[in-house]
Amino acid sequence: MQVVRLASETDLAGWRTAARSLRASGVPPEAAIWTVDGDASLFAGEAGPAPAPVGASFTVPREFVELAEQVILHRSDERFSLLYRLLWRLESEPNLMKITTDPDVDKARLFARAVSKAAHKMKAFVRFRSVQDEAGEAYVAWFEPAHRVTEATAPFFTRRFANMRFSILTPDVCLHWDTETLAFTPGADPADAPSSDALEDYWRTYYASIFNPARLKVGAMQKEMPKRYWRNLPEAGLIPELIAKAEARTSQMVRQAPSEPERRIVRAVLRASRDAPYDGQPPASLEEIAAGVQVCRRCDLYRDATQGVPGEGPKQARLMFVGEQPGDQEDLAGHPFVGPAGQVLDKALAEAGVPRAETFVTNAVKHFKHEQRGKRRIHQTPNSSEVAACRWWLEGERRIVRPRVIVALGATAALSVFGKPTPIGKFRQQAIQLPDQGQGVVTYHPSYLLRVPDKEAKAKAYAMFVEDLRFAWDLAA
Repeated sequence: MQVVRLASETDLAGWRTAARSLRASGVPPEAAIWTVDGDASLFAGEAGPAPAPVGASFTVPREFVELAEQVILHRSDERFSLLYRLLWRLESEPNLMKITTDPDVDKARLFARAVSKAAHKMKAFVRFRSVQDEAGEAYVAWFEPAHRVTEATAPFFTRRFANMRFSILTPDVCLHWDTETLAFTPGADPADAPSSDALEDYWRTYYASIFNPARLKVGAMQKEMPKRYWRNLPEAGLIPELIAKAEARTSQMVRQAPSEPERRIVRAVLRASRDAPYDGQPPASLEEIAAGVQVCRRCDLYRDATQGVPGEGPKQARLMFVGEQPGDQEDLAGHPFVGPAGQVLDKALAEAGVPRAETFVTNAVKHFKHEQRGKRRIHQTPNSSEVAACRWWLEGERRIVRPRVIVALGATAALSVFGKPTPIGKFRQQAIQLPDQGQGVVTYHPSYLLRVPDKEAKAKAYAMFVEDLRFAWDLAA
C-alpha cells in the first residue's frame, strides 16, 4: 500500500507529481492512499514508487486536466482517489471523459459543478464592511464557501474592486488586496470580521427595491440564496417580512391600472411613425421603445396581435436574453416570458444561479404571430423579413442596455442577434464576438424543452440549458 501525503487540501501540483509517478510505476488505484498533512515529502514510506521506466511518459486529454482543477477544490475526501482512478483508466480507455454515463466521470463532473456553484455563490454573497486602519479606509468580509474556492475566485474580486483595499476572510484561507498586490494568509475565525457598518442600510434598501412579489417562488429563492449564507447578508433580515406581505402586494399590483408612457414620448413616437416608420432617428430610451412598439408598422404582425411586447429589465443589465416572439399569454399581458416558457426559464435561471431581476429579457419580434384555430391561437414562427424588420427595436434595446453578454434563445433569436443562421448544437458553450464589443451565446428556447416528448431526452436537454445559462452568467461576470 502506497500512502501519498500532499502539502495542502488544494495541492494540485503535488497530486499531479505523485499521480504521474504512481501510474508510471504501475501502482493501481486501490493500492494508493491519499492524505494531507503538509509534509514536505510526498510519499509516507521510506521509499516512494520506483522511478518511471524509460518511455513511460503519457498524455491525458485537456478535458481531464480542466476537470481536475475543479474537482481538487471539492471538500470530499474522495477527490484525490477519484481523480487518480480516472487517470489510471485513461490509459486503456482514452475516450473515457466522453462517456458521461460512466460512474467515475459522472461523479467528477458532479464535484466540478458543485465547485462552480460554490464559486458563483461566493461572488454573489460576499458583503464587505467598512473598517479603518493605519492606512485609512478598507473593507473586510467574512464568508464560508461550500468548497475551497477562495483562491480561485480571487481574480474576480481584484478585477471588480481593483481600486479598493479589502480582505475576504474564510475558514480555509484569507485573501488580501492592497490595490496592487494579492496576498493569502491562513484561515480565520468569524470573530475576526466586523459585525456591521453603515453600508448595510444600502443593501437593505437595494434588496427591498428589487424584490418582486409577483415572481416570488420561495423554494427557488432559497435555492439561489441558501439559508447558510443569510447570517452574513444584511438584506436577509427583510426576507420573512417580504414573503409574508408578497401576496397582498401582488393583489395590489394587479388592481392598479397599468402605467402609461409620458405623453411627450407618445406624441414623439406617433409623429415618427407617420413621418418615417422608424428608419431615421433611433429610440433614445426604453420608454420610447415601449411606446414605439405599440404603433410600429414595420411589418404586418401588429394587425392580429393584441399589443406589442417590449423587453423588460434593468437599464444597465450585464446579461440580456433574446427569445423568438411573445406567446399567447405574453400578448395578453404585455410582458415577456410570463407564460409556460417563462416559467421554465425562471426555474432554469434559479438552478443556474442567475438572478432574473438582474437580467434584461426581450424578443427578436415584438408582436405575437399566430394562426387562429377555433378559440385557440396557434404559434407560428416569424419569417426572416419579419425578424429583419423588428431588429430596429432589438438593436435599440441593445444600444441602451449595453449588455456584456446576449443569450439567443433558439434559432429565430440567433438569426436576429447574429444576423445569420447559427446552429445551436454546433455553437453551444461558445462565446461569439459581436460587433458592439459584447459577446453572444446561443442555446435552446425554453419552449423547445416543453415540446421534447421523451422524458430522458427532455431531462438531458434541460440540463444542457441550465449549463448554458450558467456559462453565460459566468461570461458576463
